Amino acid sequence: MTTTRSRATLGVLASLALLAPAAQGADTTPEPPPPPRYSAPAPAPLATAQGHIQATRWPEALAELRRLNLERNADWNNLMGYVLRKQATPDLDGAQRFYDAALRIDPNHLGALEYVGELALTRKDLPAAEAYLARLQRACGIANPCAPLDTLKKAVAAYKAGPK
Repeated sequence: MTTTRSRATLGVLASLALLAPAAQGADTTPEPPPPPRYSAPAPAPLATAQGHIQATRWPEALAELRRLNLERNADWNNLMGYVLRKQATPDLDGAQRFYDAALRIDPNHLGALEYVGELALTRKDLPAAEAYLARLQRACGIANPCAPLDTLKKAVAAYKAGPK
């Protein structure tokens, strides 16, 4: 019986020895959280539209964005809102719809949070602008600098200071 028990013990030990390398190879260290999302260069499909935006060619930017029709893309929705807000005859309701769509896709989209906060100031809605500023502060986290946050902070401060 001693021999049988010894063989059984050796079998269990051999099985454990086979499992040990796999257990040692498993990394149980949690991954760090992703860094905050900054305004990154536009993906290739949006580059042409961004070029028009930088040159303030609103009709061309709008036509290019409509041609692309990337409605499930937060960056595309953000740019659509921006163009509608900045064109010669602003479409503030349309801009709001696109900013809202961008934030449904990516609730921490820094550009959309900045721009929708600016839109709120355009509509003289300081409480909404301050709420977007608070969301932007959380989205930026400890990142410094966070250009969209800095820009919206300045816009809110200027609004509070009133006309000069």
